[in-house]
Amino acid sequence: MLLLIFVQKEYMAHLFSPLKIKSIEFKNRIVVSPMCEYSSKDGFANDWHLVHLGSRAVGGAGLIITEATAISAEGRITAGDLGIYKDEHIEKLKQITDFIHAHGAIAGTQLAHAGRKASHQIPWEGGTQIKADQPGGWESIGPSAVAFTDSEDAPLEMDKVGIEKVKADFKAAAARAIKAGFKVIELHGAHGYLLHEFLSPLSNKRTDEYGGSFENRIRLLLEVITSVQEVWPDDLPLFLRISATDWTEGGWTGDDSAALAKVLKTKGVDLIDCSTGGNVADAKIPVGPGYQVPFSEQVRKADILTGAVGMITEPLQADSIIRSGHADMIIIAREFLRDPYFPLRAAHELNHEVKWPVQYERAKWHK
Repeated sequence: MLLLIFVQKEYMAHLFSPLKIKSIEFKNRIVVSPMCEYSSKDGFANDWHLVHLGSRAVGGAGLIITEATAISAEGRITAGDLGIYKDEHIEKLKQITDFIHAHGAIAGTQLAHAGRKASHQIPWEGGTQIKADQPGGWESIGPSAVAFTDSEDAPLEMDKVGIEKVKADFKAAAARAIKAGFKVIELHGAHGYLLHEFLSPLSNKRTDEYGGSFENRIRLLLEVITSVQEVWPDDLPLFLRISATDWTEGGWTGDDSAALAKVLKTKGVDLIDCSTGGNVADAKIPVGPGYQVPFSEQVRKADILTGAVGMITEPLQADSIIRSGHADMIIIAREFLRDPYFPLRAAHELNHEVKWPVQYERAKWHK
């Protein structure tokens, strides 16, 4: 008698595997990272944003996240930042999300407050802080009156009224995001902006319930999440971007990020976008291909989905990160600026069949 033994192989995800999070299915694991364009006036999106984001949808990305989108005028990094702090912003954003969804991608927005990094010139005009008493400047806020650099003014230390306003502004921005047609929200808790400033002991010197211990320093973030969840639908994904380390002694660490992930898992956060740095001006960061991926792997051990970022530029590199279980999504910035059609190229190089826009079919690569 012939005994047949069937061994079921465990399914291995790859870069072009669909990923379902709550009610949303992403057609692949490739994400357009939030990238500041500094091309708005009074927070309004315009045709630049339509073309910039829309071309990446045509190019085959699974998820496209807007640049850091300010929840308040004073929460902008520069006067050129995209915003979602007034109802009038919704109309153009809705045109953009409709276009993205019509081309098979999912539209997400990153809600942000710049904290002590607010009131700066746009990068190509110098990028320096505009002091509150200078034309075009405004007063920045933060957890403590600690300046980002010695040459900058310190932010105004937030009181309880200011903290409540920030929570209310995140909530109102999330409500507008729904009307604008976004299917994913990513809260910006990275790169030295307000929520990250509260997390890190290097920028948070408070002695009240929002400072000192780990539990206190994560309090505002958790309260913002709760506030957003009061309006954000339960069936739509909620992401969080963190800086997994400050790369500086005495600062926020990878172990802190792993501990935070365990808490966030119980609070309804679906994915942690694992970046690093940005809270210390002179941090020594060992930049290189995939240099932040180990933090994604570390955070993912808390049994929460993660996104890997940082000098991921090649299709095989991106695919191997997914296949090895180091991340669930690949979040790409600069390579998407160089190549809006990176997913189409990646599919060709990795021998995956994907749907091309019918307008571009005649240019499709053939095996």
